[in-house]
Amino acid sequence: MKLSVLSGIVANALTASAGTILWDGRFNDFTSATDLNNWSWGNQVGPYQYYIHGASPVTSYVNLSPDYKNPADSGSKQGAKITLDNTAYWNGQNMRRTELIPQTSAAINQGKVYYHFSLMRKDVNAPATTREHQIAFFESHFTELKSGWLSGAPGISDPLLRWCVGGDTKWSVNWDADVWHNVAYEIDFSAGTVGFWHSTGSSPLTQKVAPVKASTSSNGADWHVGVLELPRSGYPDTNEDYYWSGVYIESGSLTTSVAGPGAPPVVDTTSTIKTTSSTAQVSTSTTFSTSTTSVRTTSTTSSAPAATTTPSGCTAGQYAQCGGVGFSGCTTCAVGFTCKFSNDWYSQCL
Repeated sequence: MKLSVLSGIVANALTASAGTILWDGRFNDFTSATDLNNWSWGNQVGPYQYYIHGASPVTSYVNLSPDYKNPADSGSKQGAKITLDNTAYWNGQNMRRTELIPQTSAAINQGKVYYHFSLMRKDVNAPATTREHQIAFFESHFTELKSGWLSGAPGISDPLLRWCVGGDTKWSVNWDADVWHNVAYEIDFSAGTVGFWHSTGSSPLTQKVAPVKASTSSNGADWHVGVLELPRSGYPDTNEDYYWSGVYIESGSLTTSVAGPGAPPVVDTTSTIKTTSSTAQVSTSTTFSTSTTSVRTTSTTSSAPAATTTPSGCTAGQYAQCGGVGFSGCTTCAVGFTCKFSNDWYSQCL
């Protein structure tokens, strides 16, 4: 086997298929959570609207750090810790709330789209099991995660993390500490259906619930990245932390890798390619052998960006991906935005 042919096979193995990012909320362009303060109704900048929170400084409710992201999410530079404390009451309500809203004019409420995020809790400042929490929800609550005791249910507490459609539980799991739950809502706004994809840790997403009918109602500005806690008499407030990673919305094909778009794809280190004259094996320390040539390298990723094919005449909106290894979407940004290089794997319209 010629090395040029082998190189092509390896290059193909390194190319991961993915959809088109409509909105990117992965906090990659934030220097700190205080950047959220730059947004206002009169100055709608950045990827998030920031207004559903208590009266304390932003760092009482949202903090960013590489330590807060799923380690497998190499497409994110950092994750977010979203907090409920005894001041987290918004606009005079009796519910504690800390929520971020996508700031975008992209078509995130049209056709079939995938809403991605990863969620984790710790034993320190754990969400109360004695109150209902609505997480990653739409204002019409046609789909959402819920944790804790559901209002009106029997008993005192509930340890489950649930995926609900119209308030009905369609999937659930015990919400253990230090486990990253990777989620994609498969929402078809045209067909009026919603499905559920899930994995834990670094495992790729798999479909847990096939699309079911739902009242898919959204104006494109009402998905809440955060948590709303319903009050319950006799159970005092405690500090609660929710860790978020890999938040973005895409159309087209579903990205199942937790690494996410814009991240170097993972090579299957167990695969072996055989021909009648030679064997090529990809491993942590990769060795390519032929009858006349032996090449050794210590990397399993390609050092040169692969060529891409771009649809003619299309443009990418604000915050959309516009370049990178294996990317085959629009490389021209809409008027007013420029395709900014981040790394070999990802460029974005800003």
